[in-house]
Amino acid sequence: MPDKSKQGDDKPTAIVVGGGPAGLTAAITLAAGGLAIVLVGKRPARPDTRTTALFTGSITALETLGVWPLCQAQAAPMRVMRIVDDTGRLWRAPEVKFEASEIDLDVFGYNIENRHLVAALEQRARDFGRLRLIEDDVLNVVPGDDAVSVSLKSGETLRAALVIGADGRRSLCREAAGIGIDERDYKQSALTLSFKHTRPHRDTSTEFHTPSGPFTLVPLPGQRSSLVWVLDPMHADDIAVLDDAALGDEIERASHSILGKIEIEPGRGLFPLGVATAQRFGDRRIALVGEAAHVIPPIGAQGLNLGLRDAATIGELAVAARREGRDIGDADVLADYEKMRRADVGSRTLAIDLLNRTLLTDFLPVQGLRGIGLYVLDQIGPLRRAVMREGIQPAASQPRLMRGEAL
Repeated sequence: MPDKSKQGDDKPTAIVVGGGPAGLTAAITLAAGGLAIVLVGKRPARPDTRTTALFTGSITALETLGVWPLCQAQAAPMRVMRIVDDTGRLWRAPEVKFEASEIDLDVFGYNIENRHLVAALEQRARDFGRLRLIEDDVLNVVPGDDAVSVSLKSGETLRAALVIGADGRRSLCREAAGIGIDERDYKQSALTLSFKHTRPHRDTSTEFHTPSGPFTLVPLPGQRSSLVWVLDPMHADDIAVLDDAALGDEIERASHSILGKIEIEPGRGLFPLGVATAQRFGDRRIALVGEAAHVIPPIGAQGLNLGLRDAATIGELAVAARREGRDIGDADVLADYEKMRRADVGSRTLAIDLLNRTLLTDFLPVQGLRGIGLYVLDQIGPLRRAVMREGIQPAASQPRLMRGEAL
């Protein structure tokens, strides 16, 4: 991320710490609302080879901000989602298929490589004269009565009425705000990669439920897909070090050859899984977004979609406060942010945690309940459609950007 200064003598109204998708979205949202913004973020040491499934609300927000046209060509539509019980247990659930057309949508969303999404966000950020991008390390964040000071490795110190912490699960901003976090590690790891295949994916995302966790195939442009494979850590370590040919064979076996022959692309990731939620989403003029506020497993494609709703929400509140002549870092603004985000984050974290636990348990009644639940979804159309709508576009947690309304 190049250092850019087009602000002249303007002092920043807000500072965003963290240059990932959630931080960039927050910065662009605030800049689009007319605020002077500084975003400080250091590029990761290694390229991010992961992909993100963006649901329709996130796509609408990115379209409204002028980002989506810059990266849509690198994204693949998701029109069908399948859940397949591959646990091999006594209580097995039926296959469930969700189709976007059933709820009058062309697509549920799009899957895109993170590098393309971040590149588009950075490109759009450069269009705003009052948005300064700094590639540097943040050494210290100090909240004060009327502003927050952010000290950089370069020696520069920035001050603003509001700081948005988008600096990940080990957030310096969260620590500076004195906010605790409730977290629990899972005995699971996620292997992520992309690959080519010989059979078409037909815009279908398939999630195999296995005894170790989900094995999820998500379409990419052409005859390519991304994989999130949740495994126990020991097995994950063994799988991750296989050569490309052997790993391709393992993936073909685990996917029951639905995509044909597999050719692994460069770039693999292996991540320990856990769940974490900040005890407050804002305090002392600091608002937390993305993984600084909440961490959930890569199940159901909820993580970054939650983070983008965080960014859109704090942006909406800060822009409104500024236009009304109020202090954008005031406790009332942060309290409104907490109120608007807590239920959305809490309900999705709980749902994903419960689903993951039902896959790992050997307790037959719980396995049976999971199977019954999927059977009911498969058989009762109105319930299935309600679950689909809520899963991709929660009715109670839609900031204006997700509705296509400019700030």
